[in-house]
Amino acid sequence: MDFQTTDLCDANEGKVRAVAPMFRSFGGKQRFAGPIRTLKVFEDNALVRSTLEGPGEGSVLVVDGGGSMRCAMVGDQLALLGVKNGWAGIVVYGCIRDSGPIGGMELGVFALGTHPMKSIKKGAGDRDIPVTFGGVTFTPGNWLYADEDGVIVSEAPLL
Repeated sequence: MDFQTTDLCDANEGKVRAVAPMFRSFGGKQRFAGPIRTLKVFEDNALVRSTLEGPGEGSVLVVDGGGSMRCAMVGDQLALLGVKNGWAGIVVYGCIRDSGPIGGMELGVFALGTHPMKSIKKGAGDRDIPVTFGGVTFTPGNWLYADEDGVIVSEAPLL
């Protein structure tokens, strides 16, 4: 996918929202985009697994982990599910782990940081609801574009 978020912002002024600069890129794909799917969870990644086990169809999974820095919401096994099932990327408002292996995968992965501890697995949380962090509301079906300069969201595809 060939785009730059800076160019998309310039060409679509007033139609895009930029997420506050808080994320680091961990995936093998530095640039990714797609329709948004969401999860709202806290220190429990069972819904992350079950979602990534399903067809991604080029979507971006936005995981609102409440900004927790106490455990990881995505590791290499879940990222590999994302690759195998056609997800364009994962944005985690929280931490990931296994950053080395994830860096070699054809998947965009943005997160606040890394943490070696795994999460609990009770299945608590919400799927496909609007979530808000970084000054932006991520609504399922809107579009997310991410690259080296940041993350932007639009209501419709820009490319």
